[in-house]
Amino acid sequence: MSIVAILPQNDYSEELKAVLQPLLPEDALWRDPADGLEGLRGRKLLFAVALDRGGCNLSYYRMLSVLRLGDGLLEGCLAVVVVTGVGELYTKDVARDMVLAANLAGCAFLGRPLVEATGSLRNFQVQAQIHGTDEPTAFRIALAELAGRLLDWEPLPPPRRVLALHASARATSNTLALWELVKSSLPEEVAVQEVCLQNGTLADCIGCTYTTCLHFGQGGGCFYGGPMVDEVFPAVRDCDALVMLCANYNDALAANLTAFVNRLTALFRQSRFYDKRLYGLIVSGYSGGDLIARQLISGLNMNKSFYLPPRFCMLETANEKGSLVKLPGIAERGAAFAARMMSGE
Repeated sequence: MSIVAILPQNDYSEELKAVLQPLLPEDALWRDPADGLEGLRGRKLLFAVALDRGGCNLSYYRMLSVLRLGDGLLEGCLAVVVVTGVGELYTKDVARDMVLAANLAGCAFLGRPLVEATGSLRNFQVQAQIHGTDEPTAFRIALAELAGRLLDWEPLPPPRRVLALHASARATSNTLALWELVKSSLPEEVAVQEVCLQNGTLADCIGCTYTTCLHFGQGGGCFYGGPMVDEVFPAVRDCDALVMLCANYNDALAANLTAFVNRLTALFRQSRFYDKRLYGLIVSGYSGGDLIARQLISGLNMNKSFYLPPRFCMLETANEKGSLVKLPGIAERGAAFAARMMSGE
């Protein structure tokens, strides 16, 4: 089955199409989302969005609205994303908004599903140096690699080893209460490991040079060492699915969870995580769970290459201690989430 390229129209979209078309299979189909997104279930999709000078694309925003309202619209789809800009901003912001909306509509995404190009193409300087070429050529190489991975992708088997990471206190955490509901519905044969990143034991990344990070990563370690290397790295290597347990207090990932994402770079230098699923259980005291979901997408799916299964996150709102388990239908939703984790999607 070939790729369907979805191209919201504006003054810059045909230029993007001209770059993409020679890199896609001859039988690739092109779809203007203004004509509707029906009939795409089970297809491999390439979302291609060209931003204008204001970092916008009005046709894209209309498509975004359709996706946000389209529960099940993209059921069984697998996708990647290409975003280009005239300026230097908003390419990744637009991409992760769309990935979250499409994902909640039933679409899965490859690990590292995004190729973005700012107007100057300065974000391709390093890749150009690696390939010994110029930035436009490095951009086309990245596009060809992304399209090739999409065409060659085969479904993952159901996970058998699940790693749950959190930074919460068990006695008071609604987030851990939600995880207990999900975990209790996982099959007995699934091995579950939980790691708590609490008590300030996890130092954040200091931004070593590429060669230093690569050196330590090739040895399975990191400059800092400590619990991240001794406990967390081996657990990540061994798992089939990573579940991030995220309490949303200030519309941002907790500091230790952020440090985990940053420190994971050393392990990422050693190997990619394309065959590991990413899930998120996000509990907000008031609102803003979607902001945390976007951070997980950009940090772990787009950057660190974890596969994003359909409807990867469960978003709930619970403030007072113990209130999560009292939410109407919460046990059923937790069981349904566990079933999706085991479905092999």
